Amino acid sequence: MEIGSIVEYLKDKSIFVTGSTGFLAKIFVEKVLRVQPNVKKLFLLVRAGDAKLAAERMQNEVFVKELFDVLKEKHGEDFDSFISKKVYPIAGDIIYENLGIEDYNLKEMLWEEIDIVVNVAATTNFYERYDISLNINTLGAKHVLEFAKKCTKVKMLLHVSTAYVAGEREGIILEKPFHFGEALNKDMYLDIEGELRLAKDRKKELHEQNSTIEAEKIAMKELGIQRARMYGWPNTYVFTKAMGEMLLGHLRGEMPLVIMRPTIITSVYKDSLPGWTEGARTIDSIILGYAKGDISCILGDPEVVSDLIPGDMVVNAMISAITAHSNQHSEFIYHVSSSVRNLVKYSTIEKCVYQYFVKNPQTRSDGKEIKANKFHFIRTMPIFHRYMLLHYRVPLEGLRLMNLFLFGLFTQQFNTYWKKYKYVIHLADIYAPYTFFKGSFDDANLERLRKAMMNNVEMKLFDFDPKHIEWDDYLINIHIPGVIKYLLK
Repeated sequence: MEIGSIVEYLKDKSIFVTGSTGFLAKIFVEKVLRVQPNVKKLFLLVRAGDAKLAAERMQNEVFVKELFDVLKEKHGEDFDSFISKKVYPIAGDIIYENLGIEDYNLKEMLWEEIDIVVNVAATTNFYERYDISLNINTLGAKHVLEFAKKCTKVKMLLHVSTAYVAGEREGIILEKPFHFGEALNKDMYLDIEGELRLAKDRKKELHEQNSTIEAEKIAMKELGIQRARMYGWPNTYVFTKAMGEMLLGHLRGEMPLVIMRPTIITSVYKDSLPGWTEGARTIDSIILGYAKGDISCILGDPEVVSDLIPGDMVVNAMISAITAHSNQHSEFIYHVSSSVRNLVKYSTIEKCVYQYFVKNPQTRSDGKEIKANKFHFIRTMPIFHRYMLLHYRVPLEGLRLMNLFLFGLFTQQFNTYWKKYKYVIHLADIYAPYTFFKGSFDDANLERLRKAMMNNVEMKLFDFDPKHIEWDDYLINIHIPGVIKYLLK
């Protein structure tokens, strides 16, 4: 496998992108427009009622971002004209057939124009309603594939999944596709159509029982977790993403298909705005909680690897894979990860967070400085439950008994604290599979892709080699400042 010029390949191509208002898609769009201004068109699917609203969302949620400042400087006062010529917002939604695009002439134009389809749309909520997660992550992938098949000159469908479709496996996890109907609990068969019917029937039952909106939401969320764990996945997100992969592999026919499986995506490393990020991810929530003085301990083993990968490296790998596998009628799987080639442990993250806030102390709303203290790691779930029992459950029980003796005087306080206690227990249950994750994601396929790049200049321009990341420098000088700048409210 050899990759010719990536920049040259993008010239005169029309690329259709779903999930276009999301973090990763913005990096992808910016990169393509910056490195190849002669790309023919970028069609961005936007969830909106009509073309006008789609254009407004695109303008207000994509191109106003600081990420596009380099592109704006490059084009100056011609930026808006450049965008209007190259970028075409499409109102639609992947949960519908034909992606919810109703205008027949528009569909015909897209089917004639599109060269590459990039599916980034997803709900990444671990505890999402089962019906919603199925519609987006599973059926949505199928709808994108069906739409791509109608494109007369399509060269490639690239689908962004997640490395954590592997569930809670330990050891080296290979870049292998799922078999259709494969469950992680090996003695089971996963009937995807059956799961779709189950979610639909359960929702119908809840309507017939006149369930409240809140009761229905909780019931559908719990159904997703129950079904995921029954088949061997830890949460609804990775379960429905795995089913989406299965449908794509099973139904693709001759469609060239690349499935990218990134790990924990973090802020931009180098290109074009170091530190730029959106949406607090796992480690970002810890950083933000620490910055506010709300977190003194974290659940996890400090020696466990936290498989981080910057967003710009994920996008560089995506663009390289598109160029390499265009018109190759097979399925290709890539882990975009760091755990094998350049691992970073939770202990390193903790050290960097502490060092950053010692040098850059935060202040409370009253002006008082928040003292930086080292984290206390709660290293196992039994220790966590014992900690919560002694520090919170027992005092809450005392408050409950006092409330009984005083005829409900502290009912409101008890209910508030009890709700918070249950929420922390729930979060620990959801995130524990990752804070104690013992697997490492093999990236041999991705390494072969990197070695196939023939142009040394483009190897730097589209760098996705995790060995080039110096983690202490990245975390202290790029990622944590980015989280504080873009996410701290």
